Amino acid sequence: MIKRRISWFAFLNVILLSGVALATLYPFVYMLAVSLSRDIFILRNEITFYPKGFNLDVYRLVLSDSLIVRAYGNTILYTVIGTLLSLAVTGMGAYALSKKHLVFHRSFTILIIVTMFFSGGMIPTFLVVKSMELMNTIWAMVLPSAVSTFNLLVMRSFFYSIPAELEESGRMDGLNDFGVFWRIVLPLSQAALATIGLYYAVALWNNFYLPFLYLTDPQLFPLQVVLRSIVLAGSSAFGDANSVGGDQVVVDEALKYTVIMVATIPILCIYPFLQKYFVKGALIGAVKG
Repeated sequence: MIKRRISWFAFLNVILLSGVALATLYPFVYMLAVSLSRDIFILRNEITFYPKGFNLDVYRLVLSDSLIVRAYGNTILYTVIGTLLSLAVTGMGAYALSKKHLVFHRSFTILIIVTMFFSGGMIPTFLVVKSMELMNTIWAMVLPSAVSTFNLLVMRSFFYSIPAELEESGRMDGLNDFGVFWRIVLPLSQAALATIGLYYAVALWNNFYLPFLYLTDPQLFPLQVVLRSIVLAGSSAFGDANSVGGDQVVVDEALKYTVIMVATIPILCIYPFLQKYFVKGALIGAVKG
């Protein structure tokens, strides 16, 4: 009887999760198929799961545009620098908070937790960034979002699980606090760092809020801002877009989907390389708090 219940649960679970997976993947499959299809088949609304009249003309148009190439470079730069900075600050801050003998440990923890529910708001933050002369700089893209309180607390919970005996053995060998953190704690925290780093990287790659606040120079715009402009303006953002397809509306649809795919695929390609760490680190801090 128990086995039958488990098998029915597993069967229903597979059906439900398969439906969720299909509903999640289909928009990407459809956009990819449209972006790789000829305009005549898009006009006839014949695209479903696979492209018809396979061609890469719209991809050549998008990837040859200097505005998109520059925005791509800016996004990669912001993501790499921002992720490294966020991991450094979050790791060191979480390690310090994991030590209960830290002076004002409880007070610091409470102050940090309060920021999860209350913040200064958009205007005070904007005034702070402007007063520090960070407008139209790379630091305006990475410093305001350098630390996530949730990620900091999760990392702190993970550091709690590291045996204190390992750190004591390092100090007996002459390591100071920074040496223990660099030589012992970090090598044991690869799963946690990979998971938290992935969260930061995805947030920075999809960053859409900060550029509108702190950037006015088009040369510094990330890919998401350019993507918004193209989605709203369509092929009017490209001087020779009409030469790619025969119909203006069709070119607009293929162009929008192509730019979306170009902006989405790179960050999706990171997941397979971090999967083994992500599976280990997804539940860090779930037991100890």
